[in-house]
Amino acid sequence: MPKRICPHCGHPFEIPDAMVGEHVPCPSCGLDILMPRRTRPAQEKIRLSVTQPPLENYDATQLADIAGQIIANVEKVIVGKTEQVRLAVVALFAEGHILFEDVPGVAKTMLSRAVALSVGCSFKRIQCTPDLQPEHVVGDFTVDPATGKKDFRFGPLFSQMVLVDEINRASPRTQSALLEAMGEGMVSMDRISYRLEKPFMVMATQNPIEQEGTFRLPEAQMDRFLMRLSLGYPSAEQELEMCRRVQIQHPIETLTAVMTADDIVKCQRGVREISVAQDVCDYLVSLTRATREHPALRLGASPRGSLGIYRAAQSLAAIEGLSSVSIEHVRTVIEPVLAHRLLLRRDALKDFPDGAAVMRDIAEKLKTKAT
Repeated sequence: MPKRICPHCGHPFEIPDAMVGEHVPCPSCGLDILMPRRTRPAQEKIRLSVTQPPLENYDATQLADIAGQIIANVEKVIVGKTEQVRLAVVALFAEGHILFEDVPGVAKTMLSRAVALSVGCSFKRIQCTPDLQPEHVVGDFTVDPATGKKDFRFGPLFSQMVLVDEINRASPRTQSALLEAMGEGMVSMDRISYRLEKPFMVMATQNPIEQEGTFRLPEAQMDRFLMRLSLGYPSAEQELEMCRRVQIQHPIETLTAVMTADDIVKCQRGVREISVAQDVCDYLVSLTRATREHPALRLGASPRGSLGIYRAAQSLAAIEGLSSVSIEHVRTVIEPVLAHRLLLRRDALKDFPDGAAVMRDIAEKLKTKAT
């Protein structure tokens, strides 16, 4: 069915094909969508309608049970990557986005699809190419031939789970179309801001080896990803198991949802209630601040990095069925949360080849200092 935007309140909804061009009341404000748009003073701010969150939140025990079901379902498709699958669920419950960075053929896209299919959310895939334009991602205005009115058609970004495949093949102009959605959970077009439906998660993939025809992700884009994960090659036994599973058909073709979108929103709100003691909070902030003073780095992590560790540690504790965060939870998430936010000095690459090595060094020094 065609999608429409109410010209009076900005509420998106669908109408049957047979009713295109007819007088249809908006289900939100009740005004006829064919009525002239009411004039608005030039300085009046646009108000956003926010969907009320569910009243019920899940506790730590329920969160652990739901996370276990999602992980078990994803592992019907992904073999031998329990830690990466678990961290993907951590990012989902922490309301974050994931960048899967690894060589081709190690199931980056398959893991993203399996997570999306397991949680019962709307899912769209964006295949990035150099000629992909922002309107192909966000959407664009078209003229309705029946009414002559300008109508906004939603792009694939208006989904709850969005897979951006090979994101570094899109031009910087197209990459920037994702920034507002990833940072604020909304999209602005023609003086109207559309709030994206929750849960909203971007899972992007990129190949770090082949760089021909690609555009390096800027720091502002990297900083909006809560985690960067790598899968690596499977063992011989795991690869044999993969071959056995696809004998008749690929497991992704029969994968079904084990949760609903409303369940995920309740999980995300439940994660916020996991307590973080003062000493744990001091420790995670000291980790972030240490990156700004490390001699091997020319750019440390921003305060968004501290917030990312805080929320990821809460989520990790929750899926383990615990009601409070420990320092060990923080140590588990610092590499996937902070390593991709760091810029190394060229003269330090010999001792610290990547951001993960720097984070291990910082964690070890802080651990030694504490003891």
